[in-house]
Amino acid sequence: MSARVGSLLLAGALGLAAAPVAAQAQGGDAAMIAELRRQLEEMRRRVEQLEARSAAQPPARAAVTPAPARQVARPTPRQPAAAEAQAAAAEARAAAAEARAAQAALAVAPSPFAPNVAGLQPPEPMGDQTATGDALRSDLPGIAFRVPGTDTQVRLYGFAKLTGYYDFGGRNQTDAPPPQTIPLAGSLADQQGGDFGMTARFSRFGFDTRTLTAWGTLETRLEGDFGGGSPTSNNAVFRLRQAWAELSDERLRVLVGQANSLWNEGVFETLIDATNLNQSFIRQAQLRVTGRLADGVTGMISLEAPETSYTSAAGAFTPGSSLDGGASPAFNSVPDLLARVSWRHDGAEVMGRALLRQLELRTDGTAAAGVAPVSDTALAWGVSGLVRLPMRWLSEAFGPDEIVGMAFYGEGIGRYFAGQNSGQDALTNLGLPGVLQAGLDPIPTYGATIAYRRFWTDQLRSNFTYAYARSDFPSYAMGFTPGSAAATSLNREYQQVFANLIWSPFGSVRNGVFSSGWLDLGVEYLFTRRDLFGGAQAGGPAGFGHGIANRVLFAAVARF
Repeated sequence: MSARVGSLLLAGALGLAAAPVAAQAQGGDAAMIAELRRQLEEMRRRVEQLEARSAAQPPARAAVTPAPARQVARPTPRQPAAAEAQAAAAEARAAAAEARAAQAALAVAPSPFAPNVAGLQPPEPMGDQTATGDALRSDLPGIAFRVPGTDTQVRLYGFAKLTGYYDFGGRNQTDAPPPQTIPLAGSLADQQGGDFGMTARFSRFGFDTRTLTAWGTLETRLEGDFGGGSPTSNNAVFRLRQAWAELSDERLRVLVGQANSLWNEGVFETLIDATNLNQSFIRQAQLRVTGRLADGVTGMISLEAPETSYTSAAGAFTPGSSLDGGASPAFNSVPDLLARVSWRHDGAEVMGRALLRQLELRTDGTAAAGVAPVSDTALAWGVSGLVRLPMRWLSEAFGPDEIVGMAFYGEGIGRYFAGQNSGQDALTNLGLPGVLQAGLDPIPTYGATIAYRRFWTDQLRSNFTYAYARSDFPSYAMGFTPGSAAATSLNREYQQVFANLIWSPFGSVRNGVFSSGWLDLGVEYLFTRRDLFGGAQAGGPAGFGHGIANRVLFAAVARF
């Protein structure tokens, strides 16, 4: 056999071995196959050397009686190149067989670093800042691996975040200021002027598991951040955000645990960590069922943990509050009922939400019992709608730009809009002079938000937003002591404006869908105004009936 023939055999062996190697190398197996490749490459170079040497020698005379193949144990002086080439080709075929065996081993026992598990449903979305209302969570798949010997995938995800801010106007020492807490004009905080702060306490991490079972995919999630401490302290305190398990197939999901409320809706993308005007970021214990009703249509219903919150002349109370050192008159009797239906197609979304609650006031056994104990319940409800429209539907010149509008109305839904109505599901005249029989009055509230997301490039974008909200209070609220916490918490109207510029150097747009990559850097301007019910009279002698805040902030978010 000539050296050339041996070279062709070796090339064939190399081709057989290289294909499975390239497709299947994982973890420790990749190292083994890399070594096989190295050895094959050395043999290829050796054959080329033998071919060159053979070409330089005069041709050997043919033997009168060819020696039987079985008698050729070693290369003869007359045939050194051909015999060595045959030996090299045999070794190459053996190496190729080893490579195929390694491929088969990989198919039977996948590497623990190969994350894919056939048959698993895709993970419940961690969501994005505009679709499900959980701001700043990672839109990357995270770090995933397969648990050896199981059908379980584990994924780690999260981000590190640094935020810095400066307030122009009243001193507002918090890194997450809800609209209801901005200083009133003329107050002491307003007289002190603005201040600067930085924080990293909203950095987040979590892990997610998915396991293939006979009933479908079982997904679990534990997630937390360090936002549980004081906003002015560097000693961040860990807090639990989500802890749930969900069993699902292609049409139905059932979730139990603490998760984002069905009422949650971030509406637009921001850098600030606050619960902004008309946004909801409630996370609470619940039982939820999600079903695919039709192509692009999803329906959800949940029973969620209740929390009656009311405001009286004595302040704001929840079931966990204390009144004069004793129990709170606020009471829970039944869970909140929520529902949500959404339609999504080609970047567009139409969504509707609804909730039904029972609020309860019981003064028996509390300091508010007096001579005429009160036991009263009130029905609370709310509805909301959202429309998101890709601007490319109007013209391709807009690229991935989008516009979104949201509006809501409800009575007794303040808890779900913590930014503007915390503690104000309802008002009561309990404790006011001359009141013999107190009652509980759910507060009507309504509002709207419109936002535009502009992509200057695939990596550079801005969000421009205007939001308005209003609450109507019963007339007896004018009897709350001017300047008290109760009186200054009754915000009749709010207005808020956002504008930001966010650079995602690794961002990309594919088929009209934006992915931010692992890094965001941005600046943001925020304007907020609140006007009190009762105006300057409610603000007390030292204050005015409104407050205005202007804040500039920057943020860096690095995801994994």
